[in-house]
Amino acid sequence: MSEAKLRVRIPWRALSMVGSLIAIWVAFSITTDGTFVTPRNLTLLARQMSVTSILAIGMVMVIVAGQIDLSVGALAGLLGASSAMIYVSLGWPLPAAFILPLLLGAVLGFVQGTLVARLRIPPFIVTLGGMLIFQGSMLGLTGGVSISPARPYLFVGQAYVPHTLGWAGAGVLCVGLLYKAARATGTARYPWIGLAVFSLAFAALMNSYEGVPFPVLVVLVLATVFTVLAKHTTFGRHLYAIGGNREAAFYSGISIDRHLIAVFTLMGVMAGIAGVVLTARVGSATSDAGRMMELDAIAAAVIGGTSLLGGQGTIWGALLGALVMASLDNGMSLMNTESFWQPIIKGIILILAVGIDMASRKTRSH
Repeated sequence: MSEAKLRVRIPWRALSMVGSLIAIWVAFSITTDGTFVTPRNLTLLARQMSVTSILAIGMVMVIVAGQIDLSVGALAGLLGASSAMIYVSLGWPLPAAFILPLLLGAVLGFVQGTLVARLRIPPFIVTLGGMLIFQGSMLGLTGGVSISPARPYLFVGQAYVPHTLGWAGAGVLCVGLLYKAARATGTARYPWIGLAVFSLAFAALMNSYEGVPFPVLVVLVLATVFTVLAKHTTFGRHLYAIGGNREAAFYSGISIDRHLIAVFTLMGVMAGIAGVVLTARVGSATSDAGRMMELDAIAAAVIGGTSLLGGQGTIWGALLGALVMASLDNGMSLMNTESFWQPIIKGIILILAVGIDMASRKTRSH
Protein backbone atom coordinates (compact mmCIF):
# COMPACT_ATOMS: atom_id res chain seq x y z
CA MET A 1 0.00 0.00 0.00
CA SER A 2 2.81 2.40 0.87
CA GLU A 3 4.47 1.68 -2.49
CA ALA A 4 1.27 2.55 -4.32
CA LYS A 5 1.02 5.81 -2.42
CA LEU A 6 4.61 6.60 -3.29
CA ARG A 7 3.91 6.09 -6.97
CA VAL A 8 1.08 8.60 -6.78
CA ARG A 9 2.94 11.18 -4.71
CA ILE A 10 6.04 11.52 -6.84
CA PRO A 11 4.31 12.23 -10.18
CA TRP A 12 1.98 14.79 -8.63
CA ARG A 13 4.82 16.62 -6.97
CA ALA A 14 6.66 16.83 -10.27
CA LEU A 15 3.51 17.88 -12.08
CA SER A 16 2.84 20.59 -9.50
CA MET A 17 6.31 22.01 -10.16
CA VAL A 18 5.64 21.99 -13.88
CA GLY A 19 2.30 23.68 -13.25
CA SER A 20 4.01 26.42 -11.24
CA LEU A 21 6.49 26.98 -14.06
CA ILE A 22 3.68 27.21 -16.61
CA ALA A 23 1.92 29.76 -14.39
CA ILE A 24 5.11 31.86 -14.26
CA TRP A 25 5.46 31.70 -18.04
CA VAL A 26 1.82 32.65 -18.60
CA ALA A 27 2.14 35.61 -16.21
CA PHE A 28 5.30 36.89 -17.90
CA SER A 29 3.80 36.31 -21.33
CA ILE A 30 0.88 38.58 -20.43
CA THR A 31 2.98 41.26 -18.73
CA THR A 32 5.52 41.40 -21.60
CA ASP A 33 2.92 41.32 -24.41
CA GLY A 34 4.14 37.92 -25.57
CA THR A 35 7.84 38.82 -25.77
CA PHE A 36 8.72 36.29 -23.07
CA VAL A 37 7.48 33.28 -25.06
CA THR A 38 9.04 34.18 -28.41
CA PRO A 39 11.45 31.50 -29.76
CA ARG A 40 14.35 33.95 -29.57
CA ASN A 41 13.79 34.79 -25.89
CA LEU A 42 13.19 31.18 -24.86
CA THR A 43 16.37 30.14 -26.64
CA LEU A 44 18.31 32.82 -24.78
CA LEU A 45 16.58 31.70 -21.57
CA ALA A 46 17.73 28.12 -22.14
CA ARG A 47 21.29 29.29 -22.68
CA GLN A 48 21.10 31.62 -19.69
CA MET A 49 20.15 28.80 -17.30
CA SER A 50 22.97 26.50 -18.43
CA VAL A 51 25.63 27.60 -15.93
CA THR A 52 23.27 27.47 -12.96
CA SER A 53 22.07 24.05 -14.16
CA ILE A 54 25.60 22.64 -14.31
CA LEU A 55 26.32 23.83 -10.77
CA ALA A 56 22.92 22.58 -9.57
CA ILE A 57 23.60 19.08 -10.95
CA GLY A 58 26.72 18.81 -8.80
CA MET A 59 25.01 20.51 -5.87
CA VAL A 60 22.27 17.86 -5.79
CA MET A 61 24.90 15.18 -5.22
CA VAL A 62 26.52 17.23 -2.43
CA ILE A 63 23.23 18.02 -0.66
CA VAL A 64 21.94 14.45 -1.03
CA ALA A 65 25.01 13.35 0.94
CA GLY A 66 24.01 15.77 3.70
CA GLN A 67 26.67 18.38 2.84
CA ILE A 68 26.73 21.91 1.40
CA ASP A 69 29.17 23.79 -0.84
CA LEU A 70 29.16 27.59 -0.73
CA SER A 71 32.31 27.95 -2.82
CA VAL A 72 31.07 26.75 -6.22
CA GLY A 73 30.25 30.20 -7.62
CA ALA A 74 33.65 31.68 -6.77
CA LEU A 75 35.38 28.46 -7.86
CA ALA A 76 33.58 28.54 -11.21
CA GLY A 77 34.67 32.14 -11.72
CA LEU A 78 38.28 31.33 -10.79
CA LEU A 79 38.45 28.28 -13.06
CA GLY A 80 36.80 30.17 -15.92
CA ALA A 81 39.39 32.94 -15.57
CA SER A 82 42.18 30.33 -15.41
CA SER A 83 40.85 28.73 -18.59
CA ALA A 84 40.81 32.06 -20.42
CA MET A 85 44.34 32.91 -19.28
CA ILE A 86 45.66 29.50 -20.37
CA TYR A 87 44.28 30.11 -23.84
CA VAL A 88 44.93 33.85 -24.20
CA SER A 89 47.94 34.72 -22.04
CA LEU A 90 49.88 31.46 -22.22
CA GLY A 91 48.80 30.63 -25.77
CA TRP A 92 48.25 26.97 -24.99
CA PRO A 93 45.97 24.89 -27.25
CA LEU A 94 42.21 24.85 -26.74
CA PRO A 95 42.03 21.31 -25.25
CA ALA A 96 44.46 22.36 -22.51
CA ALA A 97 42.35 25.44 -21.77
CA PHE A 98 39.31 23.22 -21.30
CA ILE A 99 40.85 20.23 -19.49
CA LEU A 100 43.32 21.84 -17.07
CA PRO A 101 40.66 23.92 -15.21
CA LEU A 102 38.64 20.72 -14.69
CA LEU A 103 41.69 19.01 -13.18
CA LEU A 104 42.36 22.04 -10.99
CA GLY A 105 38.72 22.01 -9.89
CA ALA A 106 39.03 18.33 -8.98
CA VAL A 107 42.14 19.05 -6.88
CA LEU A 108 40.51 21.98 -5.05
CA GLY A 109 37.34 19.96 -4.49
CA PHE A 110 39.44 17.07 -3.18
CA VAL A 111 41.15 19.40 -0.71
CA GLN A 112 37.84 20.76 0.57
CA GLY A 113 36.38 17.26 0.81
CA THR A 114 39.40 16.06 2.76
CA LEU A 115 39.06 18.91 5.25
CA VAL A 116 35.41 18.02 5.75
CA ALA A 117 35.81 14.25 5.90
CA ARG A 118 39.17 13.77 7.60
CA LEU A 119 39.45 16.80 9.89
CA ARG A 120 35.69 16.96 10.61
CA ILE A 121 35.52 20.68 9.86
CA PRO A 122 31.87 21.60 9.08
CA PRO A 123 31.32 21.91 5.32
CA PHE A 124 29.70 25.31 5.82
CA ILE A 125 32.96 26.69 7.27
CA VAL A 126 35.27 24.92 4.79
CA THR A 127 33.39 26.06 1.71
CA LEU A 128 32.71 29.55 3.06
CA GLY A 129 36.46 29.91 3.57
CA GLY A 130 37.01 28.42 0.13
CA MET A 131 34.64 30.98 -1.39
CA LEU A 132 36.67 33.86 0.10
CA ILE A 133 39.97 32.29 -0.98
CA PHE A 134 38.76 31.71 -4.54
CA GLN A 135 37.32 35.22 -4.83
CA GLY A 136 40.61 36.74 -3.70
CA SER A 137 42.61 34.45 -5.99
CA MET A 138 40.44 35.38 -8.97
CA LEU A 139 40.92 39.07 -8.31
CA GLY A 140 44.68 38.58 -8.01
CA LEU A 141 44.80 36.41 -11.13
CA THR A 142 42.90 38.81 -13.37
CA GLY A 143 44.19 42.01 -11.78
CA GLY A 144 40.66 43.35 -12.14
CA VAL A 145 40.99 43.29 -15.94
CA SER A 146 38.63 41.35 -18.23
CA ILE A 147 40.19 38.61 -20.35
CA SER A 148 38.47 38.01 -23.69
CA PRO A 149 39.23 34.74 -25.53
CA ALA A 150 39.04 34.51 -29.32
CA ARG A 151 36.17 32.98 -31.31
CA PRO A 152 37.18 29.27 -31.19
CA TYR A 153 36.96 29.34 -27.39
CA LEU A 154 33.48 30.87 -27.43
CA PHE A 155 32.00 27.86 -29.22
CA VAL A 156 31.02 26.02 -26.02
CA GLY A 157 29.03 29.00 -24.76
CA GLN A 158 27.57 30.60 -27.87
CA ALA A 159 27.26 27.98 -30.63
CA TYR A 160 24.07 26.20 -31.70
CA VAL A 161 23.51 22.56 -32.56
CA PRO A 162 22.55 22.00 -36.25
CA HIS A 163 18.80 21.54 -36.68
CA THR A 164 19.10 17.97 -38.01
CA LEU A 165 21.21 16.90 -35.04
CA GLY A 166 18.78 18.61 -32.68
CA TRP A 167 15.84 16.68 -34.11
CA ALA A 168 17.81 13.43 -34.00
CA GLY A 169 18.72 13.92 -30.36
CA ALA A 170 15.14 14.80 -29.42
CA GLY A 171 13.90 11.70 -31.26
CA VAL A 172 16.29 9.39 -29.43
CA LEU A 173 15.38 10.99 -26.11
CA CYS A 174 11.68 10.69 -26.89
CA VAL A 175 11.99 6.97 -27.67
CA GLY A 176 13.90 6.39 -24.42
CA LEU A 177 11.31 8.27 -22.38
CA LEU A 178 8.42 6.39 -23.99
CA TYR A 179 10.21 3.13 -23.19
CA LYS A 180 10.39 4.21 -19.53
CA ALA A 181 6.68 5.09 -19.68
CA ALA A 182 5.84 1.65 -21.07
CA ARG A 183 7.68 -0.02 -18.17
CA ALA A 184 6.01 2.17 -15.55
CA THR A 185 2.65 1.41 -13.98
CA GLY A 186 -0.32 3.57 -13.05
CA THR A 187 0.19 7.31 -12.74
CA ALA A 188 3.98 6.87 -12.73
CA ARG A 189 3.94 6.68 -16.54
CA TYR A 190 2.44 10.14 -17.09
CA PRO A 191 5.56 12.19 -16.25
CA TRP A 192 7.58 10.09 -18.74
CA ILE A 193 5.00 10.66 -21.47
CA GLY A 194 4.96 14.37 -20.66
CA LEU A 195 8.75 14.55 -20.87
CA ALA A 196 8.70 12.74 -24.22
CA VAL A 197 6.26 15.29 -25.64
CA PHE A 198 8.29 18.11 -24.09
CA SER A 199 11.53 16.90 -25.73
CA LEU A 200 9.97 17.13 -29.21
CA ALA A 201 8.33 20.48 -28.44
CA PHE A 202 11.64 21.80 -27.10
CA ALA A 203 13.51 20.79 -30.27
CA ALA A 204 10.81 22.39 -32.43
CA LEU A 205 10.97 25.61 -30.42
CA MET A 206 14.77 25.86 -30.44
CA ASN A 207 14.98 25.03 -34.16
CA SER A 208 12.46 27.75 -34.96
CA TYR A 209 15.20 30.21 -33.96
CA GLU A 210 18.87 29.18 -34.32
CA GLY A 211 18.79 25.65 -32.93
CA VAL A 212 19.51 24.03 -29.58
CA PRO A 213 22.23 26.06 -27.80
CA PHE A 214 25.41 24.04 -27.31
CA PRO A 215 25.51 24.79 -23.54
CA VAL A 216 22.06 23.22 -23.24
CA LEU A 217 23.38 20.09 -24.92
CA VAL A 218 26.21 20.01 -22.36
CA VAL A 219 23.66 20.30 -19.55
CA LEU A 220 21.51 17.46 -20.92
CA VAL A 221 24.52 15.16 -21.29
CA LEU A 222 25.74 15.94 -17.76
CA ALA A 223 22.24 15.49 -16.33
CA THR A 224 21.93 12.08 -17.97
CA VAL A 225 25.36 10.95 -16.75
CA PHE A 226 24.76 12.12 -13.19
CA THR A 227 21.27 10.61 -13.10
CA VAL A 228 22.78 7.24 -13.98
CA LEU A 229 25.51 7.83 -11.39
CA ALA A 230 22.98 8.74 -8.68
CA LYS A 231 20.33 6.11 -9.33
CA HIS A 232 22.08 3.15 -10.94
CA THR A 233 25.51 2.89 -9.29
CA THR A 234 26.63 1.77 -5.86
CA PHE A 235 28.33 5.12 -5.32
CA GLY A 236 25.11 7.05 -5.90
CA ARG A 237 23.02 4.79 -3.70
CA HIS A 238 25.58 5.10 -0.93
CA LEU A 239 25.39 8.91 -1.12
CA TYR A 240 21.62 8.73 -0.58
CA ALA A 241 22.18 6.33 2.31
CA ILE A 242 24.73 8.65 3.93
CA GLY A 243 22.45 11.66 3.64
CA GLY A 244 19.37 9.73 4.75
CA ASN A 245 20.89 8.13 7.86
CA ARG A 246 24.60 8.60 8.37
CA GLU A 247 24.83 6.32 11.40
CA ALA A 248 23.05 3.47 9.64
CA ALA A 249 25.29 3.95 6.59
CA PHE A 250 28.37 3.72 8.81
CA TYR A 251 27.23 0.50 10.48
CA SER A 252 26.35 -1.01 7.10
CA GLY A 253 30.00 -0.73 6.08
CA ILE A 254 29.86 2.32 3.78
CA SER A 255 33.10 4.33 3.74
CA ILE A 256 31.63 7.73 4.52
CA ASP A 257 34.90 9.67 4.36
CA ARG A 258 35.79 8.33 0.91
CA HIS A 259 32.34 9.11 -0.46
CA LEU A 260 32.35 12.67 0.90
CA ILE A 261 35.79 13.36 -0.58
CA ALA A 262 34.61 11.95 -3.91
CA VAL A 263 31.44 14.05 -4.03
CA PHE A 264 33.33 17.29 -3.28
CA THR A 265 35.86 16.33 -5.97
CA LEU A 266 33.01 15.84 -8.45
CA MET A 267 31.60 19.22 -7.44
CA GLY A 268 34.97 20.79 -8.21
CA VAL A 269 34.93 19.27 -11.70
CA MET A 270 31.39 20.58 -12.28
CA ALA A 271 32.51 24.04 -11.14
CA GLY A 272 35.28 23.85 -13.74
CA ILE A 273 32.80 22.97 -16.50
CA ALA A 274 30.47 25.75 -15.36
CA GLY A 275 33.33 28.25 -15.32
CA VAL A 276 34.41 27.41 -18.87
CA VAL A 277 30.83 27.62 -20.16
CA LEU A 278 30.25 30.90 -18.29
CA THR A 279 33.39 32.50 -19.72
CA ALA A 280 32.52 31.33 -23.23
CA ARG A 281 28.89 32.46 -22.96
CA VAL A 282 29.71 35.93 -21.66
CA GLY A 283 32.72 36.25 -23.95
CA SER A 284 35.18 37.25 -21.24
CA ALA A 285 36.47 36.39 -17.78
CA THR A 286 35.91 39.13 -15.19
CA SER A 287 36.91 39.53 -11.56
CA ASP A 288 33.31 39.17 -10.33
CA ALA A 289 32.35 36.18 -12.50
CA GLY A 290 30.35 33.53 -10.66
CA ARG A 291 29.49 35.79 -7.74
CA MET A 292 26.36 34.57 -5.88
CA MET A 293 25.93 31.66 -8.29
CA GLU A 294 26.31 29.21 -5.42
CA LEU A 295 23.05 30.52 -3.99
CA ASP A 296 21.28 30.13 -7.34
CA ALA A 297 22.58 26.54 -7.57
CA ILE A 298 21.40 25.70 -4.05
CA ALA A 299 18.04 27.36 -4.68
CA ALA A 300 17.59 25.46 -7.96
CA ALA A 301 18.32 22.16 -6.22
CA VAL A 302 15.95 22.88 -3.33
CA ILE A 303 13.14 24.19 -5.54
CA GLY A 304 13.58 21.04 -7.61
CA GLY A 305 12.86 18.82 -4.61
CA THR A 306 16.27 18.24 -3.04
CA SER A 307 16.02 18.19 0.75
CA LEU A 308 18.60 20.21 2.68
CA LEU A 309 18.43 17.46 5.33
CA GLY A 310 19.98 15.05 2.81
CA GLY A 311 18.96 11.71 1.35
CA GLN A 312 16.42 13.06 -1.14
CA GLY A 313 16.68 14.80 -4.52
CA THR A 314 16.83 14.32 -8.27
CA ILE A 315 19.00 15.79 -11.02
CA TRP A 316 16.10 16.53 -13.36
CA GLY A 317 14.20 18.22 -10.56
CA ALA A 318 17.16 20.55 -10.06
CA LEU A 319 17.08 21.44 -13.77
CA LEU A 320 13.42 22.36 -13.38
CA GLY A 321 14.38 24.50 -10.41
CA ALA A 322 17.12 26.19 -12.46
CA LEU A 323 14.56 26.91 -15.17
CA VAL A 324 12.28 28.53 -12.59
CA MET A 325 15.14 30.74 -11.35
CA ALA A 326 16.21 31.71 -14.87
CA SER A 327 12.60 32.42 -15.87
CA LEU A 328 12.19 34.82 -12.97
CA ASP A 329 15.41 36.66 -13.86
CA ASN A 330 14.55 36.80 -17.56
CA GLY A 331 10.90 37.79 -17.11
CA MET A 332 11.58 40.54 -14.60
CA SER A 333 14.35 41.91 -16.82
CA LEU A 334 11.94 42.07 -19.77
CA MET A 335 9.47 43.91 -17.55
CA ASN A 336 12.21 46.41 -16.59
CA THR A 337 11.54 45.56 -12.94
CA GLU A 338 13.72 47.31 -10.38
CA SER A 339 16.77 45.14 -9.80
CA PHE A 340 16.19 44.87 -6.06
CA TRP A 341 13.02 42.84 -6.65
CA GLN A 342 14.84 39.89 -8.21
CA PRO A 343 16.69 38.67 -5.08
CA ILE A 344 13.60 39.39 -2.97
CA ILE A 345 11.35 37.20 -5.13
CA LYS A 346 13.93 34.41 -5.38
CA GLY A 347 14.48 34.51 -1.63
CA ILE A 348 10.75 34.17 -0.96
CA ILE A 349 10.50 31.21 -3.36
CA LEU A 350 13.50 29.52 -1.72
CA ILE A 351 12.00 29.88 1.76
CA LEU A 352 8.68 28.51 0.50
CA ALA A 353 10.41 25.53 -1.13
CA VAL A 354 12.28 24.64 2.06
CA GLY A 355 9.13 25.16 4.12
CA ILE A 356 7.15 22.81 1.89
CA ASP A 357 9.91 20.19 2.14
CA MET A 358 10.00 20.39 5.94
CA ALA A 359 6.20 20.22 6.16
CA SER A 360 6.05 17.19 3.85
CA ARG A 361 8.74 15.40 5.90
CA LYS A 362 6.81 16.09 9.11
CA THR A 363 3.63 14.74 7.50
CA ARG A 364 5.42 11.55 6.37
CA SER A 365 6.92 11.06 9.84
CA HIS A 366 3.41 10.99 11.28
